[in-house]
Amino acid sequence: MVRHAKSSWKHDVIDHQRPLKGRGKNDGVLVSEHLKDKINPPERIISSDAVRALSTAKYFKSAFEISDKNFITDHSLYDFSGHNVIDIIKNLDDSLNTVMIVGHNHAFTSIANMLGNTYIDNVPTCGFVYLEFKDDKWSEVKTGVTKMTVFPRDLKK
Repeated sequence: MVRHAKSSWKHDVIDHQRPLKGRGKNDGVLVSEHLKDKINPPERIISSDAVRALSTAKYFKSAFEISDKNFITDHSLYDFSGHNVIDIIKNLDDSLNTVMIVGHNHAFTSIANMLGNTYIDNVPTCGFVYLEFKDDKWSEVKTGVTKMTVFPRDLKK
């Protein structure tokens, strides 16, 4: 899971259309480039269609060289409670082993804590949480293991 990078509030646009600010763009490059050598590439990336999430997802698409066919937007990921995110996870194609979803808080912090085994106070902007599940079917996912977190602040020390 990747929470969208830092967005800009200086534009007079609706929430769904808010773009990334400079720091968000920098963090998108920083985190995606760091991860490309640390984890296997996802088979599919599914992103919220909100501008800030989609822009963030494109950094990971590029870093992992994900094909257009395996890069999907889904409006239901424009979700802050987490109900739609859980539905997306539970309805993933069982032929997929590794999927990256890009979206929003509070949903992502809640889901990371609900499905993972490590408490995370807050998934920050452009924060990455890697969850692993032993289940054979996505529809059966209940809890897993938090294998890794990468937050931009961890890479700037």
